[in-house]
Amino acid sequence: MSSTKIIKGNLLIAEPSSVYDQPFNRSIVLLTEYNEDGTVGFIINKPLDYSINDLIPTIIAEFSVFYGGPVSPENVYFIHNVPEIIDDGIEISPGLFWGGNFENTIAEINNGTIKKDNIRFFLGYSGWEIEQLEDEISFKYWVVVENKYQNDILSKEANDFWKEKIQELGGDYLLWANAPENPFWN
Repeated sequence: MSSTKIIKGNLLIAEPSSVYDQPFNRSIVLLTEYNEDGTVGFIINKPLDYSINDLIPTIIAEFSVFYGGPVSPENVYFIHNVPEIIDDGIEISPGLFWGGNFENTIAEINNGTIKKDNIRFFLGYSGWEIEQLEDEISFKYWVVVENKYQNDILSKEANDFWKEKIQELGGDYLLWANAPENPFWN
């Protein structure tokens, strides 16, 4: 079990026991806010079957859209690593930002300045009320780990990311790395 602190910029790795918690089964959440009001994050390893231009036709790019979490799933959010291009973002950690001037973002994507590895779009977000996340961690729903990728996390391949992080935890977690997503499929 990790003893990493809950701070914005860190990652939450869903415990293998979360198999029955369907939006969070095998999820990795990037924490974007953690304060006295609660916690916000985005699931970064669950791509949807949409491109951003399916949702916002004025964007001339086929960047993937990810399931960010069960809160406000009708809204589009984004995380980026280009604060010199996208104004007004909220710093998550050095070089990694949440949101910003959306009109400017669309223009910079359309002119090719912002590339796929610079930005990740989400439908919805993950949110916890004050102390709710701490309770879930104590009940072993999550493991908190440092984001060693920093702003390169946006270029991290999503498909095997949970498996990779579980293997890094080692020990009993290794048993779960190659288990089917639903143990009843075995």
